[in-house]
Amino acid sequence: MKIKYIFITSALFLSQTIFAQRQMEYLKRGIVAIPADSGVFVSWRLLGTEAQNTHFDLYRTENNSTIKLNSKPLLNETNFLDKTADKGKNYTYFVKSNTKNQEVDQDFGKYSANQKPYFSIPLKTPEGYTPNDASVADLDGDGEYEIILHQTGRSKDNSQKGMTDEPIIQAYKMNGTFLWEINLGKNIREGAHYTQFLVYDLDQDGKAEVVMKTADGSKDGKGKFIGDPTKNYVNENGMILSGPEFLTVFNGETGAEINTVNYEVPRFAGSLNPTDEEMTETWGDAKGNRLDRFLGAVAYLDGKTPSVIMSRGYYTRTAIAAWDFKDKKLSLRWLFDTESSEENKKYRGQGNHNLSIADLDNDGKDEIIFGAMTVDDNGKVLNSTGYGHGDALHVGDLDPSNPGLEIFDIQERFDDAGAHFRDGKTGKVLWKLPSTVYSKAGKFQGPGRGLSLNIDPRYEGSESWAVGAGLKGIYNTKGKKISEKNPPANMGIYWDGDFLSEILDGTVVSKWDWKKEKSNLIFDAKNFQCESNNGTKKNPSLVADLFGDWREEVIYRTSDNKELRIFSTTIPTKHRLYTLMHNPQYRLSIVWQNVGYNQPPHTDYYLDESVKEIPKPNIYTVIPKK
Repeated sequence: MKIKYIFITSALFLSQTIFAQRQMEYLKRGIVAIPADSGVFVSWRLLGTEAQNTHFDLYRTENNSTIKLNSKPLLNETNFLDKTADKGKNYTYFVKSNTKNQEVDQDFGKYSANQKPYFSIPLKTPEGYTPNDASVADLDGDGEYEIILHQTGRSKDNSQKGMTDEPIIQAYKMNGTFLWEINLGKNIREGAHYTQFLVYDLDQDGKAEVVMKTADGSKDGKGKFIGDPTKNYVNENGMILSGPEFLTVFNGETGAEINTVNYEVPRFAGSLNPTDEEMTETWGDAKGNRLDRFLGAVAYLDGKTPSVIMSRGYYTRTAIAAWDFKDKKLSLRWLFDTESSEENKKYRGQGNHNLSIADLDNDGKDEIIFGAMTVDDNGKVLNSTGYGHGDALHVGDLDPSNPGLEIFDIQERFDDAGAHFRDGKTGKVLWKLPSTVYSKAGKFQGPGRGLSLNIDPRYEGSESWAVGAGLKGIYNTKGKKISEKNPPANMGIYWDGDFLSEILDGTVVSKWDWKKEKSNLIFDAKNFQCESNNGTKKNPSLVADLFGDWREEVIYRTSDNKELRIFSTTIPTKHRLYTLMHNPQYRLSIVWQNVGYNQPPHTDYYLDESVKEIPKPNIYTVIPKK
């Protein structure tokens, strides 16, 4: 293991001497105080720009009287269980450190008497709507995250006829302050495959922007319409198959439109109102099922600055556009289109209901993992298995014995590759699992779920499993079945403090017991009147490292749709990690988590109990101008 560790850190050091640093969000300590069984649990961030051995002292203030809680500097952890606290009193907690930038320590966490074990965000949910997917970013440059929330009314899958309600995007501060609302209007259909909202600091001014597909009648956060609000392109089936299509960047602080361009690619070149024959010729049908499948992400294509990735189609034709945002304007960086050449046509139909962003070829620049196909930073295909469309996708250092990153992907195909595990850089399939059970309901479809997480300490690397089409059991990194049982195949979360991942399914956080081959309940948000989203997909609104130490938070809506509730662990840990949000791949995973079928975030490094130190992120941050 020592040899492997030296290899990993040496490779990373070499890359850092060659590759440019990425600018990432300026964050403060993110101190939180939460009631625990035996006191008040306090945790805070170790920032990616700090030394791993940064010293911390924790202080508690009550009625203008301040005491230090630790007798020796805290060197191994970024959390503390205050057993001397009276949970019926009000406190303020803050830390002091020996970090170079003392401004990040000018932060505090408040504990309120008899506080609930969650943080509540009261919502302005429109009548008939339900809080759905969320994202986070620093919209106003204060070093804290804001929440951007998709409110959904009547919603339809692309394969379903019927009217939908107008998609609504709202922004809130963590203290519950409502910031703005964007209404995408009647000419944007509501559904998981239509509205992909991206939130990130695109122009690197320290404040995030919001990017979405828009149309005539979309209304920004200031009440200004985009295009012509009198136009209605909804047909008798509830589909929108004509009219102009736009891509808009909004100001994250105010919701105001900044810049709008035509969406690339259109339904049919040269026509806003294509005929059924033209749409069928290009996409395979004229019903909107294939042509209106959208995905989105943010990637550092030059290794230094973020670009917007927006796509259209993955069952047949696939078009992926990369946009740069500079001087408040969007400009097309490149366009990959399977119809642009005979060579590209062989990559038709390779996309998933999701995508991922990672530096697969270790050149410091991101690639777009588009299901079975990977598109390089220059818009050309890096590799493709040719296995076609699927529903789940995981990218990370899943097998530390294999150089670089790996991909676990599942396919909607009834053959020898219902799921497969491949090398990220080369696309070489390392092992695969056949679909074995034919389902009349699913026709010739393969599995519908798949997950890859490190849940079993007996085996190095992540364990992988899939559900459906006869696939059963857990597999190690070499494709060996290590259990006949199937844990839930939904999402993962770091919660209990060790370096194994927990499993997140619906409102439940559980721990896989590899000895008894079963999942043990740790936490259930249903006990706090919370619900998951997206029907049988059972997603939270978001899972991400929002504040506190490196463990992840999870956001759910309440059953009455009036609140978001944020849950954070209160289990002490001696492990210290940089905030996951300063790991470039993980941070970009949070950007695309709401896209299509939600998938959990992954870091670009491997984590287990044998890892003594995580390499320092090759990043820098800039304090926003006030």
